[in-house]
Amino acid sequence: MTSTTSTPLSGTDRLSPSATSAGRTSRRRIRKDLLRSRIAAWTAVLVIGAFGMLPVYWLLATALSSPDQAFQFPPKLIPTEITFSNFTALAENDQLIKYLVNSLIVASITAVLSVVVATYMGYSFSKFRYRGRRSLMHLVLASQMFPQALLLVTLYAVFSSFGLLNTYTALVLSFTTFTMPLCVWMLKGIFDTIPDALLEAASIDGASRWRTLHSIVAPLAAPGMIAAGLFAFVRGWNDFIFAVTLADKEKQTLPPGLVSTYIGEFQAAWPELMAASLVVSVPVIIAFMFLQRYLVGGMTAGSVK
Repeated sequence: MTSTTSTPLSGTDRLSPSATSAGRTSRRRIRKDLLRSRIAAWTAVLVIGAFGMLPVYWLLATALSSPDQAFQFPPKLIPTEITFSNFTALAENDQLIKYLVNSLIVASITAVLSVVVATYMGYSFSKFRYRGRRSLMHLVLASQMFPQALLLVTLYAVFSSFGLLNTYTALVLSFTTFTMPLCVWMLKGIFDTIPDALLEAASIDGASRWRTLHSIVAPLAAPGMIAAGLFAFVRGWNDFIFAVTLADKEKQTLPPGLVSTYIGEFQAAWPELMAASLVVSVPVIIAFMFLQRYLVGGMTAGSVK
């Protein structure tokens, strides 16, 4: 007696030929749609990126051009005569070195001071409950809304009465007024993500509030603190109006220093100014390259969140 066994059909074998062909056509259509979407997305990214990088390219092209070529009309997108004399002239200018040192000192101290003050204020707003806390939070944020000209007039009068004009102290304190509010809110958002149960466990183990902040909370919030410090450093590095008003030529930072050096009533040395601007941007670019992951993490976990 012979027994017969039947093999079960798979899902594809059970479909009719017309249904199988329709499925393949649908998959090909989906792949084509995905390919079109990716091409459109990459095209948009390239166009927007090229638009954003155009000022940087024009900065580099002008820095590598001779004065005659930089002022010719119509301007050429690609310089035909490349020269590095605009860069070599920077090393011979001692006043620019002094401006660079002033910027490093003022921006670094501003970043450290902003992070230290913002850490304590943000931790207080996030983990403590007391009367007037919410009003104080909004007051700190509202201070960011005032026009800089209004703050500048007030700060100039205060620093003048205390004899602080033309000092590093005046620049650092004035820069901190517009960097600290956002740093406070950024760090408060990061402290909010740290669970209160962790702080209660530290308290049960005998840790004081001071030790809890410095030994437990601060290491966890380190990426956000680095992001806040980088934000404050860049704001202090790029400020023009406060530095040109509150400091004399000996204490001025790079932005007003570059303008006063290369732009005057009877001159406009654009190639040298572009070369200097390119060189002084290098420290900020290097800082972003090393700290960008902290900046993205801090911004997403902080104020943006």
